[in-house]
Amino acid sequence: MYFNSNTVAFLDGEFVPASEATCGAYAQSLHYGYAVFEGIRAYNTPQGCQIFKAREHYERFHYSCQAIGLPLNYSVEELTQISYQLLEKNGLTDAYIRPLAYAATPNMSLKHATTGNLLMAVWEWGKYLGDQSLRLTISPYERPNPKAVPIEAKVSGHYVNSIIASSEAKSRGYDEALLLDMNGYVAEGPGANFFFEKNGELYTAPAGSILRGITRNTIIDLAREAGITVHEQFFTPAALQEAEGAFMTGTAAEVIGVSSVDEVVFAKPYAETIGAQLASRYQALVTGQEVGAEKLELRS
Repeated sequence: MYFNSNTVAFLDGEFVPASEATCGAYAQSLHYGYAVFEGIRAYNTPQGCQIFKAREHYERFHYSCQAIGLPLNYSVEELTQISYQLLEKNGLTDAYIRPLAYAATPNMSLKHATTGNLLMAVWEWGKYLGDQSLRLTISPYERPNPKAVPIEAKVSGHYVNSIIASSEAKSRGYDEALLLDMNGYVAEGPGANFFFEKNGELYTAPAGSILRGITRNTIIDLAREAGITVHEQFFTPAALQEAEGAFMTGTAAEVIGVSSVDEVVFAKPYAETIGAQLASRYQALVTGQEVGAEKLELRS
């Protein structure tokens, strides 16, 4: 699914066959989840292959590395250029890009790495959560306490929480989980931010126990440009009783509708919600099909 015998990856300064992009058994990152990643999408636009918001993604990549003390010896510009080169070498224009900063040196200590490594892979990947509206359930697992870990950093080890929550929800017949924070407020999904609609306005969790996704931020901008009020505030699951619709956002998932959360079934068909309208605007933006597509970070 992710690579074949012809796939090329980038590993520590070289383009290599993906099958040769390996990590040693004693790597600190393998044992402790001490690594940082990004999920980025490239789209085939009228201007050619364009990576959506490459700068924002790679600036966050740098922030995440700094937050956990993991060396990264590539600038935002260098990472962007490598991404385009890797797409070209693999003959891809619509693709998902996965840069991973990690510590390959054998090290069983609980200390910051003194050297860092970089892997970058690309593959074709449809919408992570599919195209059908989701049935969510409140997870018994909470988002990590932001005083315990740098929650705004996209750290690999944080996603053990996501795997457990998502798997538990699916074991009970739901499509995905919705996690609360340590205070009982709705936070986000295992890999996507959550919005709900009420009286023509949108509500989403604020900074605190969430990763403020780049897709989330883009949707907020599109909504406000369209005159839609967006509230970034804490709310409990009880607030969903009055919601008319909901959706989730993320680079891998893009924008996907939510039909229900446990026993709460939203009144509006997803096609009639603000989320569906914003999903259409988002697709037009990332694929360069509308005025406003100048917000794409064009290849220099």
